[in-house]
Amino acid sequence: MATDIDLGQVVMLKPGANNPATKPALTDELVASVKRKADEVHALLSNAASEFGAGNITFANSFGAEDMVLTDIILNHAARVSALGIEIFSLDTGRLPVETYDLMAATEKHYNTKLKVFFPSADKVEAYVNTNGINAFYESIDLRKACCYMRKVEPLQRALKGKKAWITGMRAEQSATRVNLPVREFDSGNQLEKFNPLSDWTEKEVWAYIRLHEVPYNRLHDQFYPSIGCAPCTRAVAMGEDVRAGRWWWEDPNSKECGLHVKK
Repeated sequence: MATDIDLGQVVMLKPGANNPATKPALTDELVASVKRKADEVHALLSNAASEFGAGNITFANSFGAEDMVLTDIILNHAARVSALGIEIFSLDTGRLPVETYDLMAATEKHYNTKLKVFFPSADKVEAYVNTNGINAFYESIDLRKACCYMRKVEPLQRALKGKKAWITGMRAEQSATRVNLPVREFDSGNQLEKFNPLSDWTEKEVWAYIRLHEVPYNRLHDQFYPSIGCAPCTRAVAMGEDVRAGRWWWEDPNSKECGLHVKK
């Protein structure tokens, strides 16, 4: 289990190495549920690709467990059924854990593909750090949101420019801010359609799919990191904690989001 490490004003958790949540018992009922839901997701994405056209719909892969399920459905399940023609991109904030970069490389090798990666503006990062400090995001919510905006939101806006729809790996049970998450909605902030195909999936179903299909995943998940973002803003969680409790853990759980999925 995890033990606290005091890092001054920041409390981190030292993770264990064997998270049982990543290795669910593959019962007949669970396997059948995962197969049914995976087929439904493929059908949903196939219809979305037909509706918006090749090149007009894109998937934002942040390399979490859910995003790796969708990556496999798009690139592997699709190959077995029918090609979807859905672009996959990722955001490199410049402060990701090394394990996430390892997964990026493993994903490209496993699926024999090249991912499109967007980066923050170097000028904006330099200005922020030189003005506020390298870890200023711990000091206030405004500074944390400003960091998220330049490292994630602005690059996302560039990634979505000219698109008609985008896909996320969000699930309704992940946090208090996502409980009423629809499978499809209009993203007013980015002015395009947004699909959340795994909205009704459970954590157990996500990991069952990964185990059944031998999908590559971030090894930090085995160390009690169910949700992984930038390294300084992510900690391991204790058993029973909300799966996103380790993200910006010093903030109110009822309002914390990075800005990528905040409705306007």
